[in-house]
Amino acid sequence: MKTYYTPVKEIEKKWYVVDAEGKVLGRLASEIATILRGKHKPNYSPFMDVGDFIVVVNAEKVKLTGAKLDNKMYYRHSGYIGGITEQTAKEVLEKKPENLLRLAVKGMLSKNTMGRQQLKKLKIYAGGEHPHEAQQPEKLDI
Repeated sequence: MKTYYTPVKEIEKKWYVVDAEGKVLGRLASEIATILRGKHKPNYSPFMDVGDFIVVVNAEKVKLTGAKLDNKMYYRHSGYIGGITEQTAKEVLEKKPENLLRLAVKGMLSKNTMGRQQLKKLKIYAGGEHPHEAQQPEKLDI
């Protein structure tokens, strides 16, 4: 018996809206990563992108447990000698709250072209409004 794989043209991609207000960052990111990969669908296969689109609103109101707000560090490097910069989670949350959730989800996806393709299906907004009403997204409770 052969395994059935859904053809790429027949994959149905839905849109979901997630409200991040009061949610814990890591738990929210793991649920989002699962939906972006498509692991919640019966036709999931690890080498195909069968996941759905996710719109996250109120990213500025996400919570971090314990002392992570002050102790968790985010690093980036310019490529030059001594060009490393570091920020605490509190600084990232104040300047660009979307990046906090995007980095958490990015770490849970594959580190290849398919992972980058899946990350493009994640739309994050700091406030409660989003411009994706035309796609008629469903509300998703996480």
